[in-house]
Amino acid sequence: MKKFTKEHEWIEINDKIGVVGISDYAQHQLGDVVYVSLVKNIGDIVKKGEAVAEIESVKSVSQIYSPLDGKLTAFNTIFEDESQSGTINDDPYGEGWIFKIEISDIKQFDELLNESDYEKFIKTL
Repeated sequence: MKKFTKEHEWIEINDKIGVVGISDYAQHQLGDVVYVSLVKNIGDIVKKGEAVAEIESVKSVSQIYSPLDGKLTAFNTIFEDESQSGTINDDPYGEGWIFKIEISDIKQFDELLNESDYEKFIKTL
């Protein structure tokens, strides 16, 4: 099950590993993504709300925040090839995931928005 932040990140958890990306709403707001990079290192401990990655689009540069506390374990290697950055626009919930974290406090997952609450939230924007 995917959960969302009000900053438009999503996370899906398998065991204690969370896969994180940005929502379809967010990728539409950004426009064409041209570059994706980490601002932290693999192995770093990150806190909920801390910037982990950066997305550059034709419109702006945006920070991507960790939805939960944990240890950064992976970056989607597809983005090592800048020409693949548009994968976020094409498939934000699949191949366009950005990073993975090993969750340290799984209870924080309950604090995030489920899909229907997130949909209601973005209608207020």
